[in-house]
Amino acid sequence: MIDLDTYVQLLGLVQNSIIAGAVLGLVGGLVGVFVMQRDMAFAVHGISELSFAGAAAALLLGVNVVAGSLVGSLIAAVLIGLLGARARDRNSIIGVLMPAGLGLGILFLALYPGRSANKFSLLTGQIIAVDSPQLAWLVGISVVVLVALLLLWRPLTFDSLDPDVAAARGVPSRFVALAFMVLLGLIVAVSVQIIGALLVMALLVTPAAAALRVSASPVLVPVLASVFGLFSAVAGILLAIAGSLPISPYITTISFAIYVACRLIGRASRRGVRVAI
Repeated sequence: MIDLDTYVQLLGLVQNSIIAGAVLGLVGGLVGVFVMQRDMAFAVHGISELSFAGAAAALLLGVNVVAGSLVGSLIAAVLIGLLGARARDRNSIIGVLMPAGLGLGILFLALYPGRSANKFSLLTGQIIAVDSPQLAWLVGISVVVLVALLLLWRPLTFDSLDPDVAAARGVPSRFVALAFMVLLGLIVAVSVQIIGALLVMALLVTPAAAALRVSASPVLVPVLASVFGLFSAVAGILLAIAGSLPISPYITTISFAIYVACRLIGRASRRGVRVAI
């Protein structure tokens, strides 16, 4: 354990990561609601593998890692959005992209001559990896995703819950689906910088899955998902400062604990309703 004075000093060193984690937790929780509604948890993992490959290529070439991660994520998101209109097609495309992205990423990291810590952080995250220019990128991208998500909220909700009726009512389902995939690609690229490519779903799937276990309200679920995501990210970073492990084990453990608690609460609530009836 470290003493309080040392801990406070370390807080100053990772304040960028705390800010980025908080923003990511909030926006990722909102995006995760639609990921769950559209049954696209598998797509999150597929996009993260291409994002990892793009970040690894950027690291090898000595260019902006965030930009490389964005390029990889957007390529994957557009491919899945254009070619995977049906669930079966989407899953097969993701199944092809995942090993390809992971293989390319590992190849680029094997060729990278720099420090091994930089390689490892792309997979599992690193609490001191966010400098001021990267923070500006990450927060800016998150704000763009948030604004676009709010603008698309009603048609996206309609299309997620009942795509056939939405199309019959004039909702441009193809455009909405592709736009959401682009937003998902952007937020995955941000997530890879904080928690790493292997564990992105801890912030983009688990908080929303937990919220859906305790509520079905169209207002309360997004709020809970954002709160769960925010708490998981910030608490994980604060705990990681005092330990020697990467940030991702802390975030994933907290996120999973919240999910288990929500599942137990939801089960107890349903059991109470049945008894009352």
